[in-house]
Amino acid sequence: MNLNYIVREPENITSSTPILFMLHGYGSNEEDLFSFRENLPEDWIIVSFRAPKTTEFEGFSWYDIDFNNPERFVDVDQANESLQAVLEHILSIVNKYGLTDGKTHLCGFSQGGILCYALALKYPELFNRVACLSSYPEEKLLTDIVKDKKKLANLRFFISHGTDDAIIPLEWGRKAADLLYDLSCYFSFREYMSGHGVNQKNYIDLMDFFSK
Repeated sequence: MNLNYIVREPENITSSTPILFMLHGYGSNEEDLFSFRENLPEDWIIVSFRAPKTTEFEGFSWYDIDFNNPERFVDVDQANESLQAVLEHILSIVNKYGLTDGKTHLCGFSQGGILCYALALKYPELFNRVACLSSYPEEKLLTDIVKDKKKLANLRFFISHGTDDAIIPLEWGRKAADLLYDLSCYFSFREYMSGHGVNQKNYIDLMDFFSK
């Protein structure tokens, strides 16, 4: 599966240049999170993927959602196909830039955040900072995650959720705190007075997380 993506490159790229991969939410596109680049470190490579499936109103998704059936809220086969495609593209892009010593970060919103949980916990040796915004850890995609504390030690999670999220309930988002605590992962879980989105305080905290 070939994924389209857009890139911001710094002036100088070395083997230790950090890279951030972005995964947008259902019905959006690669331009959405890419707008964050203005306030992200200038020396980072930033890559924003476009999900492979089309939705209404010219948007894209990582997998189909059945909003009328909670049991089918996730098309697991499609989600795993997207996960594999994202993983392959990440490895290919990191290799293309020769980033043998650089840190690799993830940022995902909603459906994209769900995939970020799976990527980070299945392949923790590949990633460092992981931001999951307005999302939740989907158990059906986490059946074979790494549970070795030493292998998870380099991960740093930033989890944010709106208290009035009508798309992904706050209770679902809070599952992340329980999961990451049980895995002894480093994480920050924050709730904001907002709906299904990123308000100004959330945005400031997110930029602070990536600037450290």
